[in-house]
Amino acid sequence: MKISYRLPFLLYSYLATEMLAPFFASFIIINSVFFLVKLIPFLNFTLELNIGLPDFVRLFAFLFPNIFLYSIPMAAMIGITIGFARLSSDSEILALKASGISIYQVLPPTIVVAILIALFTAFFSIKLIPLSEVSMKRLIYQLMTEKINHGIKEHSFTEALGDVVVHVDKINKKTGEWQKVWVSDMRGVQNPVITMASTGSMKSNIEDMMVSIVLRNGSLHRPGNDSAQIVQFERYIINIPLLPPDTRATRLKRSSLTMDELLENSRLETQNTTHKRKLLIEYHKRLVLPFGCLMISLIGLPLGLQARPGKKAIGIQAGLAIFILYYILFTFGKTLAEEDVLPIALAMWTPNVLFLLLAIFWIIQISNEKPLFPEKMTSFFEKYFRQISYFFAGQYSKIVTHLRGLKSIDEEYNDGSGQRLTKTEIRGNVKSKIFHLPECEFYNCTNCTIEFKNIQIALDSGFEQCHLCSAIKDK
Repeated sequence: MKISYRLPFLLYSYLATEMLAPFFASFIIINSVFFLVKLIPFLNFTLELNIGLPDFVRLFAFLFPNIFLYSIPMAAMIGITIGFARLSSDSEILALKASGISIYQVLPPTIVVAILIALFTAFFSIKLIPLSEVSMKRLIYQLMTEKINHGIKEHSFTEALGDVVVHVDKINKKTGEWQKVWVSDMRGVQNPVITMASTGSMKSNIEDMMVSIVLRNGSLHRPGNDSAQIVQFERYIINIPLLPPDTRATRLKRSSLTMDELLENSRLETQNTTHKRKLLIEYHKRLVLPFGCLMISLIGLPLGLQARPGKKAIGIQAGLAIFILYYILFTFGKTLAEEDVLPIALAMWTPNVLFLLLAIFWIIQISNEKPLFPEKMTSFFEKYFRQISYFFAGQYSKIVTHLRGLKSIDEEYNDGSGQRLTKTEIRGNVKSKIFHLPECEFYNCTNCTIEFKNIQIALDSGFEQCHLCSAIKDK
């Protein structure tokens, strides 16, 4: 007799829906925040170059693959955590256990969802990020060179190059050659460096994001406080870098290389140089982060199951802390690899291994109805954390009591002269360091916000008595 086993696709689809719905919501919210953060510098860049809406949308779209590399893992952890927290809070996990469904049977849809999200992240990391880097570089170069070319006109001063001002007497429309050129360079100097030449032209280099002004048969005038310098030349080149608001896309050339190009360029380096290590680190980074997304997503399962009916859910806060901890360890390992302290593969992949072991350990603990941390570890941290909190709370209480001279509200006391006072009868001005009695006209001043139980405490605290109060007291 054969026993057929059918996978519970209805259950799996239900669990996948519970995880994917908060994932997409978190994904939209997180990327909206990143969008607002990046929007202001790009608006300034757009206004400077008079970029139209289609080019602005294209330019901004090239940024999102880099943003998705970090926003997708965060949204995945939050989505899975919220999904299982909702199921646990509504006692649906308890109902599944009562029906004979264990936590291990809930794992397959969770793993499938986590793998799909990790593959989605890998697609951005391996394919789209290099393409977006190259595309952004070309688009920025095109927009900035168009602005410069359109800005240079005959018999006018061109300020499209920032601190470099160009004046051209005549432009050959066929060859683009300039005649009678005047250039003022204010970069890094107090007095402008003036260059005059008979002819000139402009060249550009997209690889280095550089515009070069080539001048011929002229002189350079460099003024100074003591003496001026005049240099005659036959050919002189002024290099002007084109820097967009986010220069990362143009400065990090290795981020625009494909995976095969990274390995090929690293093999060309025979010695263990810094450049070779950075190429290999970039290669491993594009693989490490998608696998890290998988590990972080799996950790969302035990964190979400910590929620109980009537119990405050801490899974999201703990998940964000774990997410931050992962990227701290990732950055630390990357630094160790750059400094050649550890082998690159070991330094880059260690955080993933640690979080994989943590995910397996927590899933086993949850399936056995045990807390995430062993009881001995929990009691140890609670004991010492309680002692530390009591210490700081006691020190804070002592400081406040010393400064304010606090006692119970109903307690009465005297100032040494036999006169009984209440707590509110002496007020001090925190700015002038002068205290007042109730009979004083400045008793209710705006800055009289501190109270003393008697005159002696006010004097010991560095306050002086008001002259009007002294007269009233003597009278």
